[in-house]
Amino acid sequence: MKIICVGRNYSDHAKELNNPIPEQPVIFLKPKSALVKQGHPILYPEFTDDLQYECELVLKICKNGKDIPDRFAGQYYNEWTVGLDLTSRDLQQKLKQ
Repeated sequence: MKIICVGRNYSDHAKELNNPIPEQPVIFLKPKSALVKQGHPILYPEFTDDLQYECELVLKICKNGKDIPDRFAGQYYNEWTVGLDLTSRDLQQKLKQ
């Protein structure tokens, strides 16, 4: 399983974080350990004082494809839900520097 993320595709949020707005969205991966299983607690990490959240759209991709026309995109995912993305902004800012 891969967790593929799309970032900086919402210009107001990029501006809010003082990030440049790229011509194309940023694609990145998250480790499988980023998932919290249903019924398990979400722990507040001790290493951050600025944990922020975002609500995300999550799609489960069910088949491979490339250069898929918009009208066929719905054939390439079979489940969707909302996700809670937590980010340590103070650590993120430190790493950006």
